[in-house]
Amino acid sequence: MINWYPGHMTKAMRMIEENLRLVDVIVYVLDARAPYSCINPHFDSMIAGLPVIYAVNKAELGDSRRVKEWLNYLTGERSTAVALSATASKSTVPILSAITSLCGEKIEKYRKKGVRTGIRCMVLGVPNTGKSTIINNLCGSKRTVTGNKAGVTRGKQWVRVNDRLDVLDTPGTLYPKLSDQTVARRLAFIGSIKDEILDTYELACDLVTELNAVNGALIGGRYGIATTDGEACIEQIARARGYLLRGGVADTERAAAALIDDFRSGKLGAVTLDSVGEL
Repeated sequence: MINWYPGHMTKAMRMIEENLRLVDVIVYVLDARAPYSCINPHFDSMIAGLPVIYAVNKAELGDSRRVKEWLNYLTGERSTAVALSATASKSTVPILSAITSLCGEKIEKYRKKGVRTGIRCMVLGVPNTGKSTIINNLCGSKRTVTGNKAGVTRGKQWVRVNDRLDVLDTPGTLYPKLSDQTVARRLAFIGSIKDEILDTYELACDLVTELNAVNGALIGGRYGIATTDGEACIEQIARARGYLLRGGVADTERAAAALIDDFRSGKLGAVTLDSVGEL
């Protein structure tokens, strides 16, 4: 069973709820490799009534067809969805346009009164989806601390993007109990759950199963092997890469870690594990 909900997340949830009354719009950051798994159901009631921009980040790592399906699914009367790669310069321009569009009523209301009002935005998401990177991209400079692992942001950070927009960065927050283990595994695959609490070998075996279900050629194309069984696959990867222990024994732990790293870095190809068709 995969579950990770450290004490700072409980504190973060309280902080998020307390600050929601201050904001006009939500930017909800999802990972393009598992958009649905990144949606925290505990936020649903909290953000009800607020316009939401779903920022499907790391789009270069996701399957373009499935990402487009998710954009359509997530777009509604009070929500819109955009795909982006936050590490690319100016890739967050669609978010700024969406904020202006969704908050246009408030902006126009104050304009008629002769008041030039600003917009306050809260950025939400599970760990390691790129929330801080998106904010830095919006600002055009590094204003928040980022890192390619779960749990970098621990407290709230208000950031001035321009004279019309302030953004609140929040810690990545999961739900207290990950009852759906398919969701839990997919969050672990993309690095949203702390690696130190995971069994790397078992996780890699599960990843083999998931990847083969999406595209059976991904693993073979990367490593030149032809098995679909998780344990056998990890052993063959070890031997193909020369990861051997004394006596020629396959170093399956090293091979498992390599497979997960290759998936996270996009070396296996563009993959989106979540499908709209699963709902």
